[in-house]
Amino acid sequence: MVLEVADITVLPGTQEEFSAAVREGIRYVSDTPGFRNARLTRGIESPGRFVLLIEWDSVEAHTVGFRESENFRRWRGLIGPFLDGEPRVEHFDEVTLPGPAAP
Repeated sequence: MVLEVADITVLPGTQEEFSAAVREGIRYVSDTPGFRNARLTRGIESPGRFVLLIEWDSVEAHTVGFRESENFRRWRGLIGPFLDGEPRVEHFDEVTLPGPAAP
């Protein structure tokens, strides 16, 4: 599993519209083979900043399967008007941590 982390800043005063656009457009992302799960978070200290977390089977599922598809163009058509600059996007591998100690 690969985690895509998209750090997104939206134009002032458009936070609710952006959130609605993500809720509407996530279907285009989730229709992509290799998509697993998604979650959107919003900054408390910086309410115009969002972090979108998407789990993929592989980096290629995101960078090729989604980014090179018509669904990506539809997605960006919905969220694009609210962006204040390009999102910063990186991919992460999970690091396994030990479980809780037995009592």
